[in-house]
Amino acid sequence: MGVLFLVLASYTIWIIRGLPPLDTLENVKPPQVTRLFSSDVNALHELYRDNRIWVSIDRIPDHIIKATLSTEDREFYDHWGIIIKRVPRAALVNLRTMSLSQGSSTITMQVARNLYQKEIGFERSIHRKIREAITAIQIERTYSKREILEMYLNVAYFGRGSYGLQSAARRFFDKEVTDLNIEEGALLVGMLKGPGRYNPTRHPERTKLRRDVVMHNMFVTNDISRQTYDRIKVIEMTTRDRKLGVGVAPYFTEHVRQELNALQDSLNIDVYEDGLNVFTTLQSGYQTAMDSAIARQMPAIQSKVRKYLKSEYKKKERETGETISDSLFDEKSTLQIAFIAMDHRTGEIKAMVGGRDFKKTKFNRALQARRQPGSTFKPFLYTAAIDNGYTPIDKLLNQPVVINNGDGSRWTPENYDRTFGGLTSLREGIRRSLNIIAARLILDIGPQVVVNYARRMGISTELTPYPSLAMGGTGTIPMEMVNSFGVLANEGVMVDPIFIRRIEDRYGNVIYERFPKRQEVISRASAYIMTDMLSDVINAGTGVRIRSLYNFRAPAAGKTGTTNDYAAAWFIGYTPHVTAGVWVGLDSPELKMGPEGVGSRAALPFWGDFMKTLYDIENIPADDFKQPPDVVRIEVCRESGKRALSSCPDVYSEIFNIKFRVTEDCDIHNAGNQRKSRNLFGF
Repeated sequence: MGVLFLVLASYTIWIIRGLPPLDTLENVKPPQVTRLFSSDVNALHELYRDNRIWVSIDRIPDHIIKATLSTEDREFYDHWGIIIKRVPRAALVNLRTMSLSQGSSTITMQVARNLYQKEIGFERSIHRKIREAITAIQIERTYSKREILEMYLNVAYFGRGSYGLQSAARRFFDKEVTDLNIEEGALLVGMLKGPGRYNPTRHPERTKLRRDVVMHNMFVTNDISRQTYDRIKVIEMTTRDRKLGVGVAPYFTEHVRQELNALQDSLNIDVYEDGLNVFTTLQSGYQTAMDSAIARQMPAIQSKVRKYLKSEYKKKERETGETISDSLFDEKSTLQIAFIAMDHRTGEIKAMVGGRDFKKTKFNRALQARRQPGSTFKPFLYTAAIDNGYTPIDKLLNQPVVINNGDGSRWTPENYDRTFGGLTSLREGIRRSLNIIAARLILDIGPQVVVNYARRMGISTELTPYPSLAMGGTGTIPMEMVNSFGVLANEGVMVDPIFIRRIEDRYGNVIYERFPKRQEVISRASAYIMTDMLSDVINAGTGVRIRSLYNFRAPAAGKTGTTNDYAAAWFIGYTPHVTAGVWVGLDSPELKMGPEGVGSRAALPFWGDFMKTLYDIENIPADDFKQPPDVVRIEVCRESGKRALSSCPDVYSEIFNIKFRVTEDCDIHNAGNQRKSRNLFGF
């Protein structure tokens, strides 16, 4: 007798040790999907280990609840976790068949199994059944019947990676659970018996028969009429099996996922199980405008680049005999793109593309690639000059110059059009993107000064303080370039880029919030003067196609960029509301885009299309840049470069920092000469 007691006691202790702790039973927290939303609260992406989206019992249609009870547990409201009268019958059947084919599980026992499988055990055994029964009794003591039913329909597995009714509704019908009709609800309830066996995609006939069994159960329990049953059982299934794709803005959401991973320890969260609601900075209209611009502009540019590369490969084949397969050529000649749009006032990233196909490559060229910026680096040089006392009317000689770099190499810069000229103003130099003017300017102010300004404005990559830096010969990251242009748009204030606005837990409590981090890095006057000069690039310079071809008329400033040998093309620009930048190029460094690979042809079309579409669909006002009080506008004599008199024949208006404004009057023209007022470009 004593031995039997010891055996029973030991077995009881062993069984109890396999039970979940009481505190976990009282605080059920099953894994849930973390959902990412745009700033306008559109769903972007979901993160999970188990695809489960919790839905309250109040949102589950009554016909689904009836289907569940009539099929899974008709005595649900009458038992206290287990049904004693079922146990002997199930035990006899199992003994006779020497198996566990006959179960006696209630809905509550299934909840216990689904929630505490690790604690209770995975094996099919009488020990697991005992633990399930004990746990079910405790669950019944802790929760109401409606709460238990809610748990059951949210933790049950429906197959194809879907946990819970809401995930299953989306997966198989692309609907919210609230929109499911009777036959759809019956099909999902029928799948609970065996998600693999009753998979509507793989076994449609079998699944339809199971659906009809559920409908018949509802008829037997008087939940539907005979007429309803007869009508529905002849309806064919129309499941969709929505496949889980990459979603909206995959490069953006992947970066958000990485940021969430980095926050897990500090916030004490599990990104993939805690059912968080993450509100990002992305705005749907911006991303739509960006994606559509790429879709419209890329085919023509891609075709021209492929045509050029094909001719180059043919030439190489004739010279060396080397050939390349069509598939390898297509891969190597595929243009890639990095495109970012941000609100420079808040630092919020509104849209982002990091490549042509996220499924093929997760490498985010917007955030990870280091690419030579070409002439889009020149605004750092000109900003350094303007911020240190230079004015837009200061002139340099547009004639060839030979420069010795710090490494002993010699550099002879040339203008893109291979032309030269006389004395040329800084305004004209950046409008036409004259390399010689930039080279002479960096010699005047010093390469290290330019490096310092690039650093202040947000460039973190290594920059070599050689004169050739004026042409952007050192690799930079597109995101940093866009953010740096945002400094000019934001009156000299740099705002760190942000991708996440706030994070809420599953109960709606805010557990993280990101606020803009601002720092003034250049003066307002310098930022405005640079903006005014870069506006000329769009209005009458290398970026004029934005006006003439894409009909974008809102005030804007920007800069084209082309790298050596046409390896990549850039355009970065801004309005008072948004800063956006685009890089276009090939991933293979040995390949060049050819004559079409200049900023005004290969990158500008994306920017112009994007901005025109964005302003139209978002109804963004065409506000102008605000002139600060320490910037003054003065009429200048074109011939003397001094303050114009009424007698000066050729006068134009120019802006100055009030500290560095032109103060001397024209000493060339007499008062009797008639004055002719013209604009900056002499027409």
